[in-house]
Amino acid sequence: MQKLSEEKILEAIAAGELFECEAEDGSFTLRVQDYTPAIHTAVHNGSAFPESLQKQCLLSTEERLYEEDPYTADLIEAMPITLIGNDSRYFYDLNRPIATCIYKRAWGKQVWQKAPTSRQRQDSLTRHRRFYRILDALISKVEQRFGACLVFDIHSYNGQRIEGDAPAFNIGTEQIDMDRWSRVVERFRKGLSRIQHEGQPVTAALNRVFHGRGYLIGHVNSRFENTLVLPCEVRKLFMDELSGTVYPLLLNDLKAGLKECFTDTGAYFSRQYTRRSRTRQPDMLSSQLDPVISKVDRELYRLARGLETLYYINPVNLQQEKRKFFARLGSYSPQFSYKPLEIDPYLFRERLYRLPVDKIRDPGIQLMYGQVVDSLSGKIDLLISAGSSQFVYNSLKYYGEPSLVDEANARFLLHAAAYSDTSNETVGLDEAIDYFHSHARRWQMDCRIEVSSKIVASAMVSNSRKTLYINRNSSFSRNELKALAHHELGVHMSTTLNAAQQPLKVFSLGLPGNTMTQEGLAILNEFHSGSLSLERLQGLALRVLAVKEMLAHDNFRHTFFYLHEEMKMGREAAFKLTARVHRAGGFTKDYLYLRGLSEALRLYQEGDISNLYIGKTSFSYLGLLDELVAREIIHKPSYVPETLRQPEPVSDILGYLVSSIRPTVPVAMAGSLANGQRAVA
Repeated sequence: MQKLSEEKILEAIAAGELFECEAEDGSFTLRVQDYTPAIHTAVHNGSAFPESLQKQCLLSTEERLYEEDPYTADLIEAMPITLIGNDSRYFYDLNRPIATCIYKRAWGKQVWQKAPTSRQRQDSLTRHRRFYRILDALISKVEQRFGACLVFDIHSYNGQRIEGDAPAFNIGTEQIDMDRWSRVVERFRKGLSRIQHEGQPVTAALNRVFHGRGYLIGHVNSRFENTLVLPCEVRKLFMDELSGTVYPLLLNDLKAGLKECFTDTGAYFSRQYTRRSRTRQPDMLSSQLDPVISKVDRELYRLARGLETLYYINPVNLQQEKRKFFARLGSYSPQFSYKPLEIDPYLFRERLYRLPVDKIRDPGIQLMYGQVVDSLSGKIDLLISAGSSQFVYNSLKYYGEPSLVDEANARFLLHAAAYSDTSNETVGLDEAIDYFHSHARRWQMDCRIEVSSKIVASAMVSNSRKTLYINRNSSFSRNELKALAHHELGVHMSTTLNAAQQPLKVFSLGLPGNTMTQEGLAILNEFHSGSLSLERLQGLALRVLAVKEMLAHDNFRHTFFYLHEEMKMGREAAFKLTARVHRAGGFTKDYLYLRGLSEALRLYQEGDISNLYIGKTSFSYLGLLDELVAREIIHKPSYVPETLRQPEPVSDILGYLVSSIRPTVPVAMAGSLANGQRAVA
């Protein structure tokens, strides 16, 4: 980080520059990623204490740390304008007037064995004055731009010394003009009260523990008419108060909750009191891409690109084994072979967990990359076990298994009476290829379409190759052809091409849960295009039951005869589905199609889901994706199915069947401003 003099910092602020720096003497850190109506300060975050003063001080490092506010800088680091005090409050207290900012006694303890010299005192006072000159310049710039300014003055406190109930958050209002600012204060309090600690709601109080008598708010009030300071004390729930040990998961949860609260309160303040009357929550965040995010994303993509699951688990000898199986009337269990893994899994994991994800400041984005890293680690476990008895357990870990609700949905659809809703006319392979080419041209997709005899599915998109592969041995009805076009090109190829346009390559690799999301969106697109048939729905239902049978019996022949004899599937179709769920040793993915459809339909009915198409995304990240698009950190998707906005009419019967698919467990929104607003069941 660059070190700048006070003069250079003031010049940069006056010019409206975006920059990050540390003061030349290290006394504070300033970051201006974007100019917004809000400034965030953490004046007691630091613990820097000159060695010369340590020799004169009666208090140990641990005693000083107990009264300092460590990690308060972390609580505000996602925000675009932050001013952080790096020096210990025992050096000088930025929240006291300059006349009393150097302690003699503090919290009942004598501080000095030998009082600071006049030179040492002067150094402290110089740093104190400099901090406030920088703060004044920032506020002046914000007021000049927006007409008003909001300052979040963040501190922490030790709840163990408080008798009675110690709230998680305490807003001190004694120096706030409540006649003027009460609505903002209440908005902030309500936002804080929605934050949860270990899954439980917390208390946000006014003046219960502290009254907001600090110097920072008094200093600002005496100089700025249109600036509101909100002094907030956060109980040290995220750390051990006595030892200073931090609890990283609790700290990250708190950071995410505070980001939501800061942006909500800031946007409300902006709409009510500044010239930006249309401010949204994302407008309170930076539109600049943090270089750390770019670095993590670039290294992650370099490490994991090309790691496509189906490439390694599709049998290379599928047709040969199929012929053997039918030649022996089902008494033969296929012995499938697979491509060897081209990656050293141990080196892969080591490099994966070395990525500096913890350096990402935005809690939502940090959480997303952390979960991607964990997911890729699970994926490599899956791939190295392909063809072994361990594979099915890794598949369960990675994809899960059908629930009782999934099975009930499947049996419900299979009980539906057949009706004629589509044409059974079949088309040849050449006509199918021409059909896909014509749709790719119509939707202006720059992709390849090739024939393959090495895939299990009728068609499959390769993300890394931007290629749609057509199974040489499949035949298609005209309706199936339409459905495949809307499924494979309309969703899988669209999201592949959209991901390639994004500044972040993580959307090409895939977010955790992207399999269910991709397939759910693809089936939804079949539904909206009018090409989803009862036969197709029942085929998805049979996949759920096939996975259940595979898990229950672990026997290829049993699953085949269950599908062929009990469920009345044709021999070819039964073998194809059996191979799908038994490949690599037991592949549970196929139950997700039906569940994904239910989730996709529910989200679609609640609001705009177009940002799910920016790449290989996941339902649980929709709120974060909406935020990142609004901040212009990622691009709106170029390719979105035309039927998403103008669905074709479907039969009443099909509409009833699809709407009757029961939802499974709720999908929580991950790291997003929309958390709680776009919950998915």
